[in-house]
Amino acid sequence: MRWVLRNADPQHVQRLALETNLPLWMARLLAVRGIERGEQAQKFLSPSLQDLYDPYRMTGLRAAVERLNAAIERGETVLIYGDYDVDGTTAIVILKTALELCGGKVDYHVPHRIREGYGMRDEVIEQAADRGIRLIISVDTGIRAFAAAETAARRGIDLIVTDHHLPQAEGVPKALAVVNPNQQGCEYPCKSLCGAGVAFKIAQALLVESGRERLLPSFLKMVAIATIADAVPLVDENRVFAKLGLDGLRKPVNAGLKALLANCQLDGSRPLSAGDIAFRVAPRLNAAGRMDIAERVIELFTEKDAGKAAEMAMQLNQLNGDRQQEEQRIVDEIHKKIDSTPEMKDAYCIVLEGDGWHRGVIGICATRVVERYHRPALIFSCEDGEAHGSGRSIRAFHLLEALESCPELFTRFGGHSHAVGCALPSQRIPELRARMDAYARQRLTPEDFIPELEYDAELSLEDINHDFWLALQKLEPYGVGNPTPTFVVRNAKLIQPARVMKEKHLKLRAIPADPNANGGRFQRAHDVLGWRMAERAAESPLLAGDVLDLAFTVDYNEHPDFGGVQLNLADFKRVVPATLAEAAEAK
Repeated sequence: MRWVLRNADPQHVQRLALETNLPLWMARLLAVRGIERGEQAQKFLSPSLQDLYDPYRMTGLRAAVERLNAAIERGETVLIYGDYDVDGTTAIVILKTALELCGGKVDYHVPHRIREGYGMRDEVIEQAADRGIRLIISVDTGIRAFAAAETAARRGIDLIVTDHHLPQAEGVPKALAVVNPNQQGCEYPCKSLCGAGVAFKIAQALLVESGRERLLPSFLKMVAIATIADAVPLVDENRVFAKLGLDGLRKPVNAGLKALLANCQLDGSRPLSAGDIAFRVAPRLNAAGRMDIAERVIELFTEKDAGKAAEMAMQLNQLNGDRQQEEQRIVDEIHKKIDSTPEMKDAYCIVLEGDGWHRGVIGICATRVVERYHRPALIFSCEDGEAHGSGRSIRAFHLLEALESCPELFTRFGGHSHAVGCALPSQRIPELRARMDAYARQRLTPEDFIPELEYDAELSLEDINHDFWLALQKLEPYGVGNPTPTFVVRNAKLIQPARVMKEKHLKLRAIPADPNANGGRFQRAHDVLGWRMAERAAESPLLAGDVLDLAFTVDYNEHPDFGGVQLNLADFKRVVPATLAEAAEAK
């Protein structure tokens, strides 16, 4: 693994430190996150509701809100057409709640992942028209739904498309309004909103116009969950959503939200982190769409009875356990296939299929493949001659553009630069494998497959104390665009052999190797935890006196007896003592 220091202009860092009265190390962390001036730093560290943008800066939003208000006045039922992931289901909850608060009548449709797949389908629109629906608004979907838009127009339905996925080069569907910060000509400042974020901007306009602006903070709880779960950059307006929403989640009012957080053992006794949402809350919500029906999420968040909500949260927990088991089974099969096939291991883009693999978990499996092999990957589940796939990528490879290089192979596809979904006839997978590998070989080099660990600064172990930890908290929540700060300490000496915990993890205790560090005063040992790193110590034991360079993030152990600041190991490198290096050179 390559260690790469994130770039920051020293003069820029000095100026920012002076303007903000922050220590240099904190100014450097802000600088590498794109913060250039003191005013920006203030907004980043202390975001507020006043930092939200005017929703009407988004193209199409005014027309959408005017039509929704007309539907409310006429007593028309508005059909919200969503998606089955966390982003899509929470977007339905956000918009449904806002419309009903404003006096609207709402119905919704969430596609079944297996039976319907991603995107808007003609038959759903036909059925809505038969029921007398005259207004459909999509959330987190629809930006490529050209056929569905034509069907809506033919049946006399006004269609509003709200989405955040990238439009096709040919343009957007013909609809009454298209609301997407990424559509051509839209000058909305924050392009990286998730689907629920776009839905919230409509809700924001509706609530402000109807004199209900005071309710906006309560909506940010759901927006924060979607924003973090969808892994959009936690900067700009997304940071406002995440920061304020996480603060609000400490005191949930919604019965379903209370039950879900209790099930995740998040009782509000401490501030919630983005990691709490990403690794505890989101998987349970996603499990509904992956393993069963996504409507369960909307039912949970609209349930008023605390007892029923607790039962629903338990059911989501069980579904998540089922998802974990199925995911592990498929990942094991994938690893066996790749490791036993030389040409697969040498591929620049891994394309792999399996009969009957659960379509609800292949996206997560694709992520695991990328993490292990450091290559773009497309994983397909094949059934009845049709292959449904999900892809993930590495930083250097735009996966959606790769799919757009061979559109004739697919029955449908879409997504982002690093995450896609698609479908095609199973017999075309060999051709896709060849085309994707050839495309990747033209754009990638072996260097692109070497994982990089980017770090923010080099420190001394003596710099890391409780005050340092408290200062770091100001940068949370962490995520894409604002990664958890990673630091490097050179020449850390182990004061005891490495301990292996639960046969998987490493625990080290280290002090500076230089006896003159800290002015020769007492050197406090730091606990260093290496999660899932036991194998590396087994290859070459780590003994007392060994000197290491450590790359780590800073965490806090809340155990009442042995808690305190601890270092979570990202990587380590052995330091060859100077005498040994000189001896080796002499030979």
